[in-house]
Amino acid sequence: MNTFDIFVDSSANIPTQTTKEKNIKVIPYICNVNGFDRLCFEDGMPFEELAKQFYNDMRAGVNTTTSLVSMQRIIDAMTPSLKAGKDALMITISSGISGTYAQANEAKKELEKAFPSRKVVVIDSANASLGEGLQALRAADLRDMGEDIETCEKRLTESAYKIHSYFTVNDLKYLRKGGRISAVAAIAGSILSIKPVLRADGGENAKISFLSKEHGRKKAISALVRAFDEHAVHPECQTVAITHADCEEEANALAETLKEHGARDVIVEYYDLCTGTHVGPGTIALFFTGEDRRNLSPASERVSAGKTVPSRS
Repeated sequence: MNTFDIFVDSSANIPTQTTKEKNIKVIPYICNVNGFDRLCFEDGMPFEELAKQFYNDMRAGVNTTTSLVSMQRIIDAMTPSLKAGKDALMITISSGISGTYAQANEAKKELEKAFPSRKVVVIDSANASLGEGLQALRAADLRDMGEDIETCEKRLTESAYKIHSYFTVNDLKYLRKGGRISAVAAIAGSILSIKPVLRADGGENAKISFLSKEHGRKKAISALVRAFDEHAVHPECQTVAITHADCEEEANALAETLKEHGARDVIVEYYDLCTGTHVGPGTIALFFTGEDRRNLSPASERVSAGKTVPSRS
């Protein structure tokens, strides 16, 4: 019998069918599109349709913004589980990217006052998209094997920085809009066909950092494969994930390449809309388990590759 429920924000990017099979509850972000609010995840609506429309709207030039998941929405989502006598575990997008982790901790304080016999655990995934989602899937497996919430918390905290995330964008203007690169760099990059490769870093509050600048799309995607070859641990025994902002053909091709490089189980999914807002259509991202990335993130690498990306959500 499950003694706790698992919650994620919609940045976790877990395929809808999988959330149902694994009994993972999703609290959606809200995107504002030309002044109108849209949920970034709707239970019962195929995510592929939602994502295709969203990225087509971005290509058409609509103005998009996002906001963090509020404390009250987290309280509202968790309360039924606590009332039913279950504990609650929530995994959030990295605290270095969004304030949602802080909101979840405020919700935890209120909920534990209201339900003193119940336990609420909040875990900073140190990641985003399916880097967060892979951790939620592991939590579900541990729970379903009979592990309690304390054991699950310990295991996830220990392994958070072993999830690696690398991605490349198709158009630098979205990084420029979000303040992640300068206008001059965006213009120069577009003219020179520069494609940045970015990663979740090993900082205490993990942020997105520039790793390299590649000349052309093919070289940027090859850099993702190179990162997999260099850092994945036992690729044949893990789930590898790819997300894409409406560039499905390239994502499927990347999946086939990774299988040639040792991966067996590869998930391909449309990129979540919250972080997708900041990176734009054509983004492709790769997530896998490797060595602890806190040991792979010297300051010199971040300085030479580019500035650390600031939090915006």
